[in-house]
Amino acid sequence: MSILRAGDEKFHYSDGSHRWIPPDPDYDQAVWDEQVRQHKLGHLRGERPKVRLQRLV
Repeated sequence: MSILRAGDEKFHYSDGSHRWIPPDPDYDQAVWDEQVRQHKLGHLRGERPKVRLQRLV
């Protein structure tokens, strides 16, 4: 099961792993890297998720 906050979907693949390559090929990779870094810091700080998604196996 993946636990995502609202708006976090763009940072994760369907299996819950982090997306290191931006979804849009024209998106600046350095900007994306910083956004993913900030997103992961949110995980480490233990921010409470607002949305719970369950992946069907």
